[in-house]
Amino acid sequence: MLRHASIFLCLAVAALVALGLVMLTSTSVWVRGIDESYLFVRKQTMMVVVGLVLAVAAAFVPGEWMRKMAPWMWIGSLGLLVLCFVPGIGVEIYGSKRWIHMPVIGQFQPSELAKAVTVISLAAWFARWQTEVPTFWRGFIIPGAIAGAPILAIAAETDVGSALALSVATGAILYTIGTRLLFIIPTAVTVMTAASVYVYHNENRWSRIQAWLDLEAHQRDKGMQQWRALLALGNGGPWGAGLGNGVEKFSTLTFAHIDFIFPVIGEELGLPFTLGVVICYVLIAVAGTAIAVQATNVFNRCVALGLTCMIVVPAMVNIGVTTAVLPNDGLPLPFVSYGGTSLVFSLAAVGVLVGIHRSSHATVKQEFPLTRETRLAVRL
Repeated sequence: MLRHASIFLCLAVAALVALGLVMLTSTSVWVRGIDESYLFVRKQTMMVVVGLVLAVAAAFVPGEWMRKMAPWMWIGSLGLLVLCFVPGIGVEIYGSKRWIHMPVIGQFQPSELAKAVTVISLAAWFARWQTEVPTFWRGFIIPGAIAGAPILAIAAETDVGSALALSVATGAILYTIGTRLLFIIPTAVTVMTAASVYVYHNENRWSRIQAWLDLEAHQRDKGMQQWRALLALGNGGPWGAGLGNGVEKFSTLTFAHIDFIFPVIGEELGLPFTLGVVICYVLIAVAGTAIAVQATNVFNRCVALGLTCMIVVPAMVNIGVTTAVLPNDGLPLPFVSYGGTSLVFSLAAVGVLVGIHRSSHATVKQEFPLTRETRLAVRL
């Protein structure tokens, strides 16, 4: 498994992307207000091509180049996050300011770029100050500031799911690199307490939790999406109703092509495919961890671990939300849900992981091959 980790990673990602295009064909046709029936499928297919090109390019980008460019990329990504709040550039949808409008590429979600750049920036910092990891300033405060600034900016956009994914990736990097638990644990407890207080005093967030605690009583308001998702999974049964035969996608299950595509998979294709999706993410987690273990330097190890968390954590949250295990939060299912920015940067992250794995197994050519050596022996 360790030596062939990148193969398992690519197979799992390919299966998820293919399933996503199939289910997008089944669900996006019924989205209201769209004149072209397969508009979302066409756009997603284009983003798959762009993502694959970017992934191939990322697989051959030298790690040293990423280390040198990390500070400038971090400043640029933070600037893009700030643009989300600038009138005329930032785009607000359903109360969330997560997008900006660019002249050439159109609508763009900077948080997806910021997550990857923050992981690379943390890895570059620890690669430079390896001997200072146990210290308070260079081992905890400054890395915390590097990750904290984009996390706060993303949370301010009300993109709590992405902020959570980046926080988990940051915590994983800090723990594995050797930052002292004396610094990590009190900070984590303080942040979770502050987040709990914020959620309790935020009417929208707190109402979602109340609806989640009693979905049947809130099936017509805040709990409608999760309630209809459970009905979709129940309608499908063990083997599904058949591809295209789902009924909850007919505008009763809102965002069936984005955040709640997982229940549609269960309704139409049944338990084998929902379990298959979970297994694919487990393979991605195991393969990404294996690539991190085999990395030959601190920078590659941190990048591999952080990017793996960046992919797996949103998947865990999305599946938890759509099965009513977690309160509702708008987070797409990586590689499967509709969303060009998420798909492109997730594929680029896979390309970086493959590049790290390839460099870890690069063979060094011997200057004097054994076949050309002259061996002398004393005959007794």
